[in-house]
Amino acid sequence: MKESFDEQANRIVVFGDVINDIVVVPVGPIRANTDTPSSITQRPGGSASNVASWLGVLGAPVDFVGRVGSGDQKVQQSLFAEVGVEAHLSADPVLPTGSIVVLVNGDDRSMLTERGANKHFTAREVTDELLLTAGIVHFTGYSIFHTDNHEPILELYARTRRAGAVISLDPASAGGVEDFGVERFLELTSGVDMFFPNLDEGRVLTGLGEPLEIAAALGKTFPLTVLTIGRDGIVVVKDGSEPRRFEAIETDAVDPTGAGDAFVAGFLASWRDQPNIEASVALGQEVAARVVAQVGARPHSASR
Repeated sequence: MKESFDEQANRIVVFGDVINDIVVVPVGPIRANTDTPSSITQRPGGSASNVASWLGVLGAPVDFVGRVGSGDQKVQQSLFAEVGVEAHLSADPVLPTGSIVVLVNGDDRSMLTERGANKHFTAREVTDELLLTAGIVHFTGYSIFHTDNHEPILELYARTRRAGAVISLDPASAGGVEDFGVERFLELTSGVDMFFPNLDEGRVLTGLGEPLEIAAALGKTFPLTVLTIGRDGIVVVKDGSEPRRFEAIETDAVDPTGAGDAFVAGFLASWRDQPNIEASVALGQEVAARVVAQVGARPHSASR
């Protein structure tokens, strides 16, 4: 895996889902067939979009490639621009921008999803021109789960290699991996350099239960595995070495939505400047702590 980047070709290209989040935080248990008082907030979201937005706020040069409904394109473009992201959004003439209802219960979330225009997105929309200036290309498992044609992803691996960039992936959904098939998923992701599963995803992918064992197993497949384990911290394996565990930082959580995305953004922003595990984990944790202290998965402003 590349250890340093050409300063002239060191942008981070992120591609994938654009979502409008409706975040619901009930004030108590949800009662069937009657009202449950709740806080309901509309925020922009989407795992890949969240990563790009936090990268932009952190000052990393970032391009985002995605697809939205035609009636929503200007608004979405503006939301990315406000946080320093160069967005390349295609407009779907039929389907609206994707939407998710996020039900928050403490550290747990339940998500009701309509993918909308994301259904018609393809990795071929990431152009060779963008790859020429890329040091890192990041995407999520949703770009694998929700299509029957994986040739564009495999082609992107080859195009990214030719451009001299590295590939980063967050599997994004334990249920998505399970439904798609573990062996099939691992086969399609064998070209990935940097892998960012959470504990549930790691358990599905390996069949193991303990974080150190999970990270060690995934470290045999991916040059860099960064396993996030919530309040229990982070485990990192690089080039098949012994797993290294990092303690979590204390924070008061309001809404856990997007914590993993924010961590990935912080890690990649630091790694882009200087590939150093300690510094990258520290910035990832700092940004994750910021996102859980607010409602919504993207930054609320471009101020750091």
